[in-house]
Order: sequence, then structure tokens, then C-alpha cells
Amino acid sequence: MNINILNDNEVAQMRDLISSVNNIALCCHMNADGDALGSMQAWGAYLRQQGKNVTIIAPDMFPDFLQWLPGNQNIIRFDKKPDIAKARLKEADLICCLDFNTPSRTGAEMEATLNACGAKKLLIDHHLEPKIDSVMQVSRPEMSSTAEIVFRLIWQLGGYETMTKEMAVNIYAGMMTDTGGFTYNSTIPEIYFIISQLLAKGIDKDKIYRNIYHVFSIDRLRLTGYVLYQKLRVQTPLRASYYTISKEEQKRFHFIKGDAEGLVNMPLQIKGQRLSISLREDSERPNIVWVSLRSVDDFPCNKMAAEFFNGGGHKNASGGKLFCSLQEAEIVTRKAIQAYAEML
Repeated sequence: MNINILNDNEVAQMRDLISSVNNIALCCHMNADGDALGSMQAWGAYLRQQGKNVTIIAPDMFPDFLQWLPGNQNIIRFDKKPDIAKARLKEADLICCLDFNTPSRTGAEMEATLNACGAKKLLIDHHLEPKIDSVMQVSRPEMSSTAEIVFRLIWQLGGYETMTKEMAVNIYAGMMTDTGGFTYNSTIPEIYFIISQLLAKGIDKDKIYRNIYHVFSIDRLRLTGYVLYQKLRVQTPLRASYYTISKEEQKRFHFIKGDAEGLVNMPLQIKGQRLSISLREDSERPNIVWVSLRSVDDFPCNKMAAEFFNGGGHKNASGGKLFCSLQEAEIVTRKAIQAYAEML
């Protein structure tokens, strides 16, 4: 099966780019997810195999259930160690931007640092409309994840034979989390060929699943029950629903980053549901509401996210944010659902 992603000229350009630099910094978007972290770790490991000095930087805290991924203990957090992060970015000959399409997704201060850096930039991403000034872009919105792109790049560059089990774990985790356990954005046969090659490296896919999805606290389970029983608003007769989580409720259930992961998918278990929306109030800053959207079949939640929630993403999995109260966010959400009533 042919899983090559670059043409011959692009392969030569990629090889020349990597060979021409020594200090390489890798970075991702705020609130890094499994795809951002997994793709950075795998690509970083490949670059180290090429003899490069690699630094991996995340803008801020990432979920507790992803801390275990191989290499994550060495990530430099920009919000915790800004001086070190800025120095590494300034020293870099090449900055690899993984899993984000615009510098603003790294946060205001890190965005300013990236824009001020004179280093060449390489974009590896699967989001629409890339807006990063780079010497080379590997932008493939049709692919399941950035981790899938990274595997294809390593494969085409001849790095599969030396791919370690740890690299394979990171790639699989990235692909799995960005497809909801391969339940969306994962219909092409090549994805399962890639999985077979990762399994050949000795990964335990069931353990990876448990490490990510079966590690929540009792407070997270109680939050889930509370949201589904008391907060879920099903918009009958439309096949859509939404729920809210306030900062007070987060405090009540001892919320930590990652505790809302996967909740937005659960209303889609209702027979016939096509759209689920999560509205979570920022726990520290006023008038910021984080929005997650999930859909099934051909419902374009990425278009809804762009039109109503200052966001975007993929057809069946998108996000955004609103700069208002949680109550006002509910009003916007109901308007959005009504605007797409014919598709629901």
C-alpha cells in the first residue's frame, strides 16, 4: 500500500531542510491534546535519530492523562519557563509547528515570540487554511491526525526501520485520540495499514487505550453523571443537544484539565442524535466559554464553529470559544442550532 505523502521534489526539499539545520524546536497549540503531543514526540525522536539537537515546547499545561506518553517529562512549558522557552526558540535554526494552523493558537506571548524568531519554519498539520509563514508546509486536512502525517513522513524518509516502540506509541496515541478511538475521520484503508505497522513495533494498543481513557478520578465519573442527568439539554425535535459546565461546578467536582475529555461525545449515543455541543466556562478568566462540537455523518460542525463560536476544525470534531457569560453562550448555542435546523 502506498502511503507516501510527498512528491519527489518535496522529499528532496525535506531532506535538504533537515540536513541544513542543527538546533530544532518543536511546538504545538495551547491545551495540547494527544495528537499534538504524540506527533511532536515522534517527530522529535526521528530528528534526534538524524543527529539533531531537539527541544519540545508546549504553550501551557496539558491533561494529566497524557503525562505518561514517552518523552513528555522533558517538555518545556512556555507558561512555566518562558525565559528558557524563548531562549530555545531564539537559538533554533528550524521551528517545526505541529498540529496548529495559525500562530495565535499558541497564545499571545508565545505567538509574539514565534513571530519574532528568525528561524525557518516547517508546518506539519491537518487543519484547514494554514496561516504560518513557513519554508515548507505539509498540510493535509483530509488526514485523520497530525500523528498520521508524521508516520507517513517518517516512512517516506526511510525512518520506519529505526522507529522505536516509544515513537510508535506516541503516533498511535495521537491517531487514536484525534479520531475518538477511530470512530470518526478514520475511514480510509491507509489508516489501518499504518496501525498494522505500529503494532509490528510491539505497541500494546489496549494498554494505550486504558492509559488514556480509563484513568479518570471518581470526581470525573460523578461529573459525568451530573452533566448527563441535570445539565444535558436535548433540543427536541431537532437532533442536537448541548450542556454547560460552570466554574462553580468545576470547583464542586475538583475539576482538573482533561476531566471534560470525551464528555461531548456521549450525547451522540442517543438514537438519531447528529450534533453535541459542550460549553465550559473558563475557571480563571471571566467571560470566556470554551466550546466543543461533535457530529456524525455529514453534519458540518466545523462550519457552525466558524460561524457562531470563533473557531473551526474538522467536519465531525471542532472547537471554539465565546467571550461572554455562560448564560449568553447558551443563547448563542440555541441560535446556532436553529440556524442549522434543516440539517438536523
